[in-house]
Amino acid sequence: MSSTAPTKRSQPTNTLPSGKGVYDWVKPFLTTTVGMKVTTAITGTALTLFVIAHLIGNLKIYDGRDSLNAYAHFLKSLGPWLWVARIGLLVAFTLHLVFALYLKKRSSDARPVKYAYKQTVQASWASRTMPWTGLVILAFVLFHLAHFTLGMVGTTDARQEMARKIVQVGYMDLIDDKGRPDVYSMVVAGFSNNIVCVCYVIAQLLLMVHLSHGIASVFQTLGLNTPRIQPALKRLAWGIAILIAIGNIGIVASVRLSWLGDSYVPITRVGDAPPAPVSQPVGEQATPPKKN
Repeated sequence: MSSTAPTKRSQPTNTLPSGKGVYDWVKPFLTTTVGMKVTTAITGTALTLFVIAHLIGNLKIYDGRDSLNAYAHFLKSLGPWLWVARIGLLVAFTLHLVFALYLKKRSSDARPVKYAYKQTVQASWASRTMPWTGLVILAFVLFHLAHFTLGMVGTTDARQEMARKIVQVGYMDLIDDKGRPDVYSMVVAGFSNNIVCVCYVIAQLLLMVHLSHGIASVFQTLGLNTPRIQPALKRLAWGIAILIAIGNIGIVASVRLSWLGDSYVPITRVGDAPPAPVSQPVGEQATPPKKN
């Protein structure tokens, strides 16, 4: 008696050798409290590493216009790989937010009767406000994407190369003298607005509070925390969070204090049109120049 093993062609493309779908395989893990906590910790770690890498790239602004614009041009040259990274970050952010809010709701539903005294010994202000600081960070990320990635917020002065006049254009229309996106001028123009600067500073302070608890929680969730090293982990978390806040707020302050930026007016090709060729009637020839 023999049985024929199922071939790949006889199974849907989203199934495992056992015949179950990928979602059926990961569902038992993602629907448990432990699974959601681990997923929240892993996605939070990935997002924290991205924030650090993003800050390191932005610090190139202190090297000057050419350095920052070259870095931005390199990222743009990655093409589809850049979009793969963006989609991966979007998935990580979504999972992190959804699971964190669900875990908070499950914890609240488990105790319908509130504590008689809200002032707890163990829970810090940062831990108690994690859902709210997370939602504010979400709003900030959406604004940040609209501000600098999509250029939907704000305009600035730029000079047309051919018309030789100053016009108002969006940030995405700025280029430097090498034809690259002028990210340097975009940052300087973006932080020249008082309201934008206040929003960025508040968001970075809340991000600092969020990371100060989130980074330490990763070690707790993954079982890497012990009473002996817990104080050191808390200091590490606060140290990383403060450095990130100083780095990001420092860029805003440097623009406001005129440590960054100069009298250079960025270039734009918006509104420029190539000169129309001079038409000549059919049958006529150009008159040769007279010789002296």
